[in-house]
Amino acid sequence: MTTGPEERPDPEAPGTVPVLEKDPSRNPPPEDHGPPVRRFWAVRRIPAAVVAAVLLGAAGLLLYDVAAVRAEHTAMAWRRSLADDLATRPLDDIVVVAGACVAVVLGLWLLVLALTPGLRAVLPMRREHADVRAGLDREAAALALRDRAMEVSGIQSVRVRMRRSKVGVRAVSHFRELDEVHADLETVLHGGIDELGLAHPPALTVRVARPPRKG
Repeated sequence: MTTGPEERPDPEAPGTVPVLEKDPSRNPPPEDHGPPVRRFWAVRRIPAAVVAAVLLGAAGLLLYDVAAVRAEHTAMAWRRSLADDLATRPLDDIVVVAGACVAVVLGLWLLVLALTPGLRAVLPMRREHADVRAGLDREAAALALRDRAMEVSGIQSVRVRMRRSKVGVRAVSHFRELDEVHADLETVLHGGIDELGLAHPPALTVRVARPPRKG
């Protein structure tokens, strides 16, 4: 990696912190490891249970009231009041509009839950066997890469931000040249990402800086 003199601050200037950063666009494309692997789908038990309970309660109450009317009993007050209100209230009323907006938002939310996999914190791993699927927690992957980065000579501290398609690493080096630390860090992290066995290896972005000067 080449860095022009105009892109690097003077390390002798007071108050400056040398920084070396790699452009993520220069990362090589991830290697293809076997057939494509799909993400894990969330069970979403809580939203399903809430929707089922609300629909079951509303349907049961309405069915009971209809059966009571068929048995020549008086309909419940809430149903008579609701029917009269819907018959007399105009469509442009604020209550009707607000209720429609709430229904649309809830419907869109349920559609998103039904059509998206969820479980963004679980990264799918390569499938070595057709009948076995494995996933790695994103925080565990970030911790493993952080431990690997701390093995590089000259590294004082490391922060790893793990996403589904990107890994952002910020390291602080208190000795050695930044170019050397950056190169060693990239080599170690690329090896660590490959050892994670992810189905879609994320792109790596490495940033190395000197610790801030006191005073």
